[in-house]
Amino acid sequence: MPTLCPVGQSPPLFPLIECLDLGRELPPPSERFLLSNINFRVERGEVLGIVGPSGAGKSSLLRLINRLDEPTSGKVLLDGADTRTILPRELRRRIGMVMQRAYLFPGTVGENIAFGPRQHGESVSQDQIEAALAQVGLAGYASRSPATLSGGEGQRVAITRALMNQPEVLLLDEPTSALDEDAKRGIEDLLASLIRERGLTCLWVTHDLAQARAHADNLLVIKAGEVVAHGKPESVLDL
Repeated sequence: MPTLCPVGQSPPLFPLIECLDLGRELPPPSERFLLSNINFRVERGEVLGIVGPSGAGKSSLLRLINRLDEPTSGKVLLDGADTRTILPRELRRRIGMVMQRAYLFPGTVGENIAFGPRQHGESVSQDQIEAALAQVGLAGYASRSPATLSGGEGQRVAITRALMNQPEVLLLDEPTSALDEDAKRGIEDLLASLIRERGLTCLWVTHDLAQARAHADNLLVIKAGEVVAHGKPESVLDL
């Protein structure tokens, strides 16, 4: 029976992202679990930091959420709907992703920025491209080749490209780990600003505990493919 709500009140919203008993096992001959029995939820506007040692399964978790890999157990819900019921192209419009390195397409910076919306039949004007680039400190870069960009500039383009789809969720897979210290600080500050201004819902994988403490509302700690802690940074990091 559905839950009844008092007159004049809206029904409760689903969490934006929810993982239920989520797992992934490699096929034979390996038969190794990358992730097992993962359960957590992410509310709208929340930044969830995901931390843990190398090889713990953090990147594997993001790949399952965006269906770059498929789970062998459990499921991922996006606003209450099983992501397996959503067409992959539509899912990746609603769930954007930024990787450790900026994998930009051949062509120009502007063509990279316009790629997502044009895949969905939406027009993107030159003025819109220029405005988006100006917001991330790359005014005048639209006609440049990605091959001419520094690592930090490439990540700014990758972030802008992901956000042009107006995603409901942004997955960040260690977006500063491949950068030098100056570029790292610039990208971290840029992400913090964009998250704040847009009220973005993010899952942010990082090895940098200071970064996690500074920017995450809650932390998920993964070790050996399992969740070992979930809560506020000040409580989780002091364990």
